[in-house]
Amino acid sequence: MPSLRVGLVGHGSMGRNHARILSELDGVDFVGIVDPLTKNARVAIYDDLEELLKHDIDYCVVAVDTAQHEVVGLRLAEAGVHALIEKPLARDTAAAQRLVVAFEQANLVGAVGHIERFNPALQQARIRMEAGDLGDILQITTRRQGPFPARIADVGVVKDLATHDIDLTAWIAQSQFATVSAQVAHRSGREHEDLVSVVGQLANGTITNHIVNWLSPFKERVTVITGEKGALIADTLHVDLLFHANGDVPTEWDDVARFRGVSEGDVIRYAIAKPEPLRVEHENFRNAVLGLPADIVTMRSGLRTIEVAEAILKSAATNLTVIVEPASVEETFT
Repeated sequence: MPSLRVGLVGHGSMGRNHARILSELDGVDFVGIVDPLTKNARVAIYDDLEELLKHDIDYCVVAVDTAQHEVVGLRLAEAGVHALIEKPLARDTAAAQRLVVAFEQANLVGAVGHIERFNPALQQARIRMEAGDLGDILQITTRRQGPFPARIADVGVVKDLATHDIDLTAWIAQSQFATVSAQVAHRSGREHEDLVSVVGQLANGTITNHIVNWLSPFKERVTVITGEKGALIADTLHVDLLFHANGDVPTEWDDVARFRGVSEGDVIRYAIAKPEPLRVEHENFRNAVLGLPADIVTMRSGLRTIEVAEAILKSAATNLTVIVEPASVEETFT
């Protein structure tokens, strides 16, 4: 495998994880990090992006604050450098559109770090959905809760956390959001919202529900996919996947039958391989840069996610259901 010269911009909480993977990834020569505050790294440290660009990098990972994604991404596109930009792609739709145009016009590989797509529990759930294990999909529910992260200051919980759920829901259902209705709360004294509750509907008719907050004393990352044959429960924090089948054994005890509604069937906890999602994401992006078969979250898909996030915020501000305009070019789900 040919070696690619790679750089990293940003060495905060997520940047350190990227640095660890890049230091170990086959086919990659990790050139250095742009972050003047970084100390004791095992690679070269540069004060600014221009210094890194002098070292002829092939691609770059961007893990700075969301507000800086656009300026860093546009400079990389101008320099002819492929880029993997952490989610969300940009602070707003206009900035995301400029990034999409810049990378597409330069014929560069541009991707967004929506890491949940690479979680083994969700990947296995999608495979089983495609195989018809659930039959018709009725509802997708996500819960993403936890304590407030002090490192996030430039966006609220919708663009920082709920974008995970927007992207994974559209991807796993292979259908885009059509409408959203939401409520938000500001409980921590910050400018941005720290709690959101969303009801949505996808273009294929699937109903979605999303509970996301920075106010819970426990951490939860759960996706429940309910279909006509049962339900899949993906716990992406612990990388577990359960299947609750609808039962076909009649319940003779009338009181229990009335209480339970759909009868309970077998419960299966699948044994699945559990590679680290971030490593799989990096392997796919590396392969995409090399022109090999790869699954990446394209910038156009990242743009769509921001459009839905802004529709959620608009719904909360107006107390109305918001129709999400169809994307000008629909994302092909792979």
